[in-house]
Amino acid sequence: MPGDSKAIRPIVVIQKKIAHGGSHGGAWKVAYADFVTALMSLFIVLWLMNTSPQIKKAVAGYFNDPRSSGKQTGTLALGSGESVTIDRQNVEKLKEEIQKAILKQADLTKLSKQIDITMTGEGLKIELIEEKGGTFFQTGSPKLSDNGVALLDMLAAQLKVLPNHLLIEGHTDAQPFSGGGEYTNWELSSDRANSARRLLQQGGVGPDQIAQVRGYADQKLRVPSNPLDPSNRRVSLIVQWADGSPLPGTAAPPLPGGGANTTALGSGTGPVAVPTRPSGPQPARVATSSANAAKQPPAAGQAWIERIKALVPAGKK
Repeated sequence: MPGDSKAIRPIVVIQKKIAHGGSHGGAWKVAYADFVTALMSLFIVLWLMNTSPQIKKAVAGYFNDPRSSGKQTGTLALGSGESVTIDRQNVEKLKEEIQKAILKQADLTKLSKQIDITMTGEGLKIELIEEKGGTFFQTGSPKLSDNGVALLDMLAAQLKVLPNHLLIEGHTDAQPFSGGGEYTNWELSSDRANSARRLLQQGGVGPDQIAQVRGYADQKLRVPSNPLDPSNRRVSLIVQWADGSPLPGTAAPPLPGGGANTTALGSGTGPVAVPTRPSGPQPARVATSSANAAKQPPAAGQAWIERIKALVPAGKK
């Protein structure tokens, strides 16, 4: 009824719709990423502060040149997670790991007798010894066989992360090279050593790791009593000691050709041995007065000087 104050009023329900804004554009993701990056950088700095100087140098080198310096770090078969320097304390571990890697490959297991790993005065020597029909190289050729390629690839993976220098030597037996011409065992031994070097570098060994490539022909036989023994044909890889010094009680490798550091002068009256200047630092000379010098006996080299003068014709003196 219009005049009735008790009339029932309609119930009005007000619903407020909260409208969401547009897309946030991922701004929070950018801030979160910046935070995570800063946190990661903090942990890297804390880790570097507690690592060896060698690792610090390798990390810095990686950012300067990733290709050449990245190989200085990583996990070698030695399992340290750091670049490992081979010295007299851990060389046995490297030797064991190389032997294990050889045994893991079926093709190389049967050739384990043709791989000799020993410690020498220069460092750890790994020798690839040939058989009569050729094992690692094709007969009479510097070209590597499939076995040689497989073994050197495996060795490259083990050696490329080492800071130690490498020496590569080529050897032959005393059988003259059958190819004739000017190509001899000297060229063959050098070419085989260089073939090994090239494959090692293709496998990741840096050019600065290769200290020397030597070709000895038949001058350093493995079996001196049998110069024609096939085992005299070999290629040697030497991992030099970190300090470059020989083992205590071992002599330095002899000069090619053997003998002392002398030069022979041929003449009708026989050779005269002329001492050559030894390599390395020389001891300081002590100055003496003329009075003291007169009391001293003639110098050791005076005798051979006088003998040489006597050999020269009188008109040319």
